[in-house]
Amino acid sequence: MDNLNLMHPRDQIILIMQRIYGYSMTTTSGGNLSIIDEDNNIWITPASVDKGTLQSKDIVCVKQDGKIIGNYKPSSEFPFHLSIYKDRPDIKAILHAHPPALVSFSIVHKIPNTRIIPQAQYICGDIGYAKYRLPGSKNLGDIIAQIFNKGFNIVILENHGIVSSGKNLFEAFQRFETLDFCARIIIKGSTLGKIQTLSRDQLDLSKQNKNKLNEFVPEIHTSKEKELRNIICIMIQRSYKQQLITSTEGTFSCRINENSFVITPYGKDRKYLEIEDLVLIKDDKRESGKNPSRSVLLHKTIYKKQPEINAVIIAHPPNIMAFGISGTEFNTRTIPESYVVLRDIKVFPYGTQFLNIDKVSAVLGPKNPVIIFENDCVITCGRDLLQAYDRLEVAEFSAKSLIASKSIGDLSSITENQIQEINKAFSI
Repeated sequence: MDNLNLMHPRDQIILIMQRIYGYSMTTTSGGNLSIIDEDNNIWITPASVDKGTLQSKDIVCVKQDGKIIGNYKPSSEFPFHLSIYKDRPDIKAILHAHPPALVSFSIVHKIPNTRIIPQAQYICGDIGYAKYRLPGSKNLGDIIAQIFNKGFNIVILENHGIVSSGKNLFEAFQRFETLDFCARIIIKGSTLGKIQTLSRDQLDLSKQNKNKLNEFVPEIHTSKEKELRNIICIMIQRSYKQQLITSTEGTFSCRINENSFVITPYGKDRKYLEIEDLVLIKDDKRESGKNPSRSVLLHKTIYKKQPEINAVIIAHPPNIMAFGISGTEFNTRTIPESYVVLRDIKVFPYGTQFLNIDKVSAVLGPKNPVIIFENDCVITCGRDLLQAYDRLEVAEFSAKSLIASKSIGDLSSITENQIQEINKAFSI
């Protein structure tokens, strides 16, 4: 959906509010969104209207002269939206909500450290913090604007919630969603051990991924390629719905033959990904006019070294990444399904996926179908995309169970004899 920014402001607001409410990131009465247009009119969600049934006709317009057009009053938080727009002319959209993970930081007066994974730091940057003021008051607007004036694009509100901003509402949402994922990873990781963060030099390593391959113009798109494009779109949207990926991350690829594969693009919103957005890679060249994922060379090398692998997924699900940022062992020897589907999960130090893709490609395969990279991502593979996705899903469910078990007792693993029995029964 490349035409999102051509949508009317009121329709953009409805679309994003549906995403926020649909993923339980706000409540019926909580949260507000706004857009300032080219005439300095502010379009904003109304006060006291059910966020779950909000319609385009409900959105309120506050004209530059203060005149209100609409069937309702603007959100009670309108003053801080106005203050931010006045002080930061580069900001064109604002999102305010109270997702539980970020509220948790708000009520303990802490800020999520976005340096736990590269994606969080690059999307969100460092996070501002605003002291408590009465909701809806001019004082609240003033203090929030002061913090935004320091260059922050996201601000945690003490004992309140979060405000995210952007050059458009989709960027504000992506920052909000990414920080919420970040917060959930930190909360879960903190139950496992000490959180590891990345230095600036380590963050810069992720920029070594290269996706600027030479271009070619496809003469034909085969039936197999078309089928795989459709499968990738279905599965990536399924992953987004399952909250295994976010709008800004999650890389899926499928092999077509020994010389070509299809991969997700760089910089496209995963929720709205369409078959024409995917990138064909053939003979080390990329489809003309398209930018593949920055991990395209890793995918290419995996397919070259592992002929039995036909699908690869890279993702950052919160429960799996809780292990990735805490240095805690991910024990798959818990229930038979986890071990059969995942085997023993390998963990690589941060940076291996950038500096030594040959090593990664040699290890990832049928015997080691899941790898975690510290402070970055998990990668799964399979004979097809469904198998790779199943491994991702099982890994996240298993990680969630392991984290939850810590509050009720000590883990009892499957014994070595039982593992040998499983290996024999399932020909592992």
